[in-house]
Amino acid sequence: MLTFQAKIQDLSNSEPVLGPTGPTLASTVAGRLRSAIIAGEMAPGSKINIHRVRAQLGVSLSPLREALSRLFSEGFLTFQDKRGYRVAPVSERDLRQIIQLRINLETLALREAIDLGDSHWEHLVLQRLAELRAIDCDPEDPHAVELWEQAHRNVHVELLSACGMPLLLQFVQTLHDLYDRYRRIFLAAPHKARDPMAEHVAVATAAIERRKSDAVALLKRHIEKTGTETLKALPRS
Repeated sequence: MLTFQAKIQDLSNSEPVLGPTGPTLASTVAGRLRSAIIAGEMAPGSKINIHRVRAQLGVSLSPLREALSRLFSEGFLTFQDKRGYRVAPVSERDLRQIIQLRINLETLALREAIDLGDSHWEHLVLQRLAELRAIDCDPEDPHAVELWEQAHRNVHVELLSACGMPLLLQFVQTLHDLYDRYRRIFLAAPHKARDPMAEHVAVATAAIERRKSDAVALLKRHIEKTGTETLKALPRS
């Protein structure tokens, strides 16, 4: 897994994200910082030294402040007058809320995707599953872990992509990121009795076969299982 410092260096060598009106440096900065927070490389509760981060990134205060504001609105940062930004703390209450919201919104999106998805959507879902299956995720290999994480994300995104509601997908993505932060910090590996690949295949198969009730129930169970494991791994204060 790349260190936060390595991500910073990677940012300085990368092209800015292109938005509808041109390059958006703030989007690039927000994306890199979000990734570092999700991976646990910026510890919960740690203070964001704006001037130090600005110097490390080699950007002006304007895009950095915009990026921090975005991350605050998404729930990755907290802000207090005179104390500035901090990485959002973690708590059992927060995690339970994220899990419940994920279940509610992702099952809604899946229902709509099953109703609206066409053969191209089916093909893409199967393709994303094949990509996930092809990755040998050695937990000791940071590169393999990152590849698996991206492929895992792609499966979830593709399953819901045909729902026809971009705003819903935006909320779902933010919740998925917020949850991944807990999972990647506290859950070293899924319970040995589970087969995550089989769970993804089961959800996708039911969705493609238009067995809506089965697909929704399987997705709900998948989220709940991982959520329960993460809750158990969460340190108690």
